[in-house]
Amino acid sequence: MRGMWLVAVLVTLAACGTAPAATAPLMRYQADGTVLSNPQHGPQLCAGVLESLPPQCGGPDISGWDWNAVQHSAKGGVRWGEYHVVGTWDGQRLTLTEPPHPAGHRDAPPDRSRFTTPCPKPVGGWRPVDPATATLEAEAAAIARARKLPGYAGSWVDHNYVEEIEGFDPDDPRSVERYANDPKRLVLNLRFTGDPAVHEAAIREIWGGALCLSRAQHTAAELHALQERAGKEIKSVYSTSVDELAGRVEIGVWVVTPELQREVDEKYGKGLVVLGGFLKPVRS
Repeated sequence: MRGMWLVAVLVTLAACGTAPAATAPLMRYQADGTVLSNPQHGPQLCAGVLESLPPQCGGPDISGWDWNAVQHSAKGGVRWGEYHVVGTWDGQRLTLTEPPHPAGHRDAPPDRSRFTTPCPKPVGGWRPVDPATATLEAEAAAIARARKLPGYAGSWVDHNYVEEIEGFDPDDPRSVERYANDPKRLVLNLRFTGDPAVHEAAIREIWGGALCLSRAQHTAAELHALQERAGKEIKSVYSTSVDELAGRVEIGVWVVTPELQREVDEKYGKGLVVLGGFLKPVRS
């Protein structure tokens, strides 16, 4: 009897020691995007769409999708629509946790405030030094020449003068066409590594409009090489681009976690490769 009692106690203790621990709820993510299925695959979430009829796109699978429960378009065995989706993410697929709804996003207007000029504003404002060569053709030729110069890092045009024009309407295409591309008022920005001033004479042979030459840490060639490398090495990439203004590479992935961004910073340098997640965490 004593031996049986000891066995019973040990079994009880073992059972207590192996009780499953409570698991934390899975994080939910949300996105506005296209969902599409075709004869080759089931419903998938798309970050980009090829505008054909029917459209074409691909991405991670969506579990729990029911085309009969949502309004959608259909043609040639393809079904698609724009939706707001919410679900859990396992690294490869999105599992819906609530019914999808029509997408609520709208394309944001271009952010002109990014395209500012880092050089100090001259006394009297930005003006052409040679109005005869302050033309759109000269602007394009100057950028083409800059791309061939040593240390070239980027180029952009500052159109922010339009904010001072009475009657300018950024939402009116006719107003934009009339005011936003005046080469005698815009500022051409060119960026180089090293001392950018050494390139001024070469640019002034072509361009007579307002000009700002500024310094960068990395050449455009270096950033594009990093873009190609990071696009191959980082998992779940759906887009890559180079931001010449910010001097960095931007990588689109389905989900960004602090751990993943930290790994990327350690591998490529902090702030040099920035991740953007298509699926955003649902905040409780």
